[in-house]
Amino acid sequence: MEDLVEFKTDDGTVVAVEAAAEAGGSRLVARGDGTVQAARTFEGALEGVRAAAESALRVFRDGTLRPDGVEIEFGVKLSAETGAIIAKGTAEGHLVVKLTWSPPAGEAGAAS
Repeated sequence: MEDLVEFKTDDGTVVAVEAAAEAGGSRLVARGDGTVQAARTFEGALEGVRAAAESALRVFRDGTLRPDGVEIEFGVKLSAETGAIIAKGTAEGHLVVKLTWSPPAGEAGAAS
């Protein structure tokens, strides 16, 4: 079984996630079952990802493209020490962006 990290939510619920590898070779002390208690709450661990998503949305919404919809997908790893990490899906990183536009009213389904 992979090592687990337990995060508590603000309401005290425990969320167990598969541990991401820590940088630098250091390792937190785990219980006998391999579970590590995270230093942050679950919400606190996700704060950086939320800020990154807000920033990315600003870039795509405030530019000249003006899409009707923006979808941003981050791969996220959770670490006991670092919190949330935007995971790399390739050597460069993992971020998927989908922009959508709807035809102006009256143009949808118009006969040619």
